Amino acid sequence: MTSLKQLDPSVCSVKVSPGAVVCLEADYVGDITIGARTVLHPKARIVAEAGPIIIGEGNLIEEQAQIIFRLPEGTEVTDPPPVMVIGNNNVFEVDSYCEASKIGDNNVLEAKCCVGSGVELTRGCVVGSLCKLQCPQVIPENTVVYGSQLSRRVQTDKPAQLTLQLDFLTKILPNYHRLIKPKKKPVP
Repeated sequence: MTSLKQLDPSVCSVKVSPGAVVCLEADYVGDITIGARTVLHPKARIVAEAGPIIIGEGNLIEEQAQIIFRLPEGTEVTDPPPVMVIGNNNVFEVDSYCEASKIGDNNVLEAKCCVGSGVELTRGCVVGSLCKLQCPQVIPENTVVYGSQLSRRVQTDKPAQLTLQLDFLTKILPNYHRLIKPKKKPVP
């Protein structure tokens, strides 16, 4: 794995919005945009090979979580390249793996789950620990995928708010990790 500090700027471009906490110790490849109030832990991995990745606001990306945007084998890059868009208020728990083609808002990818390419998470979905979604599919709103048989149910509760956890991490992480700072706009 390669960290941002070792990458050639022509290979890696990380744009951080004000208010985001993005640890330098994570791995970044490609063109990545990170929205406000998003917290990205050290040892997370974001790889944008097929095109840019745009991560919305208020997301939590924990240690060893991987967000990968690759083209399927045998597919050529188009002009303009495709874009992976991750909505707002999503949680990528420890060691989760995501190649989903599209991720809406308020989704949770629990520890060690795997979401393959061609999968679309709509809104309010939960992919349980150790669950693997590999076949192309659209997961309907508020669906919970759980267990070894990938059972599904619809949750009636609204997704939990991340506000307290994000506020806590925003205060604590800068004390122990180096951060990627938002670039200041030049004053005219």
